[in-house]
Amino acid sequence: MRTVEDFKNGQVLLIDKPLKWTSFQVVNKLRWHIRRQFNLKKIKVGHAGTLDPLATGLLIICTGKFTKKINEYQGQEKEYIGEITLGATTPSYDLETEINATFSTKHITDELIYSTSKKFIGSLEQRPPIFSALKKDGKRLYELAREGKTTEIKLRKITISTFEITKIDLPIIKFRVVCSKGTYIRSLAYDFGKALNSGAHLSGLRRTKIGNFKVEDSLGIDEFIASL
Repeated sequence: MRTVEDFKNGQVLLIDKPLKWTSFQVVNKLRWHIRRQFNLKKIKVGHAGTLDPLATGLLIICTGKFTKKINEYQGQEKEYIGEITLGATTPSYDLETEINATFSTKHITDELIYSTSKKFIGSLEQRPPIFSALKKDGKRLYELAREGKTTEIKLRKITISTFEITKIDLPIIKFRVVCSKGTYIRSLAYDFGKALNSGAHLSGLRRTKIGNFKVEDSLGIDEFIASL
């Protein structure tokens, strides 16, 4: 059992984020329960890398003095598994928003999918989605997007070391990707659809690793609360 001093001195908590929760909601929930359990007025709790609400999987939560290590953990390579749906795009590049355009997939073969996936391995430039938590002029991009405003988003340098197609069942493609900090898997799905002369959006995502931390070693939120 962890003590109050353990949490103050610093803990790394591996949490399996549930679907539809924001990373911020997970942090708030855990902070509230730690404070209640130990009768604390305040304690530092933060996460090392956002997961979108529609993604599940590994979230690293740091407490106390270990919040200083957040940047270190954020910079580590990440692994995801997920699925891309071909033939349609959405403004958010995932299922958060409705389909805004449809495209033919008749020309897409397994061979084309495998050969196109190889073009996405290595150092690339990627444009983050307009529906993201990045800031422009002090506002989150998703806030601008929801107001119907458009803005120029700069390309970012990213590295994808693995982009493996694990199953093809058109219009669904299942994949595993290993990538650098700052990579948007939603943008990868969108760009992949474009490269196939079609359209695509991300229809499922799970983060399985951050550096040497694995989702198999994580706890659900309720499991963590019970462990207190």
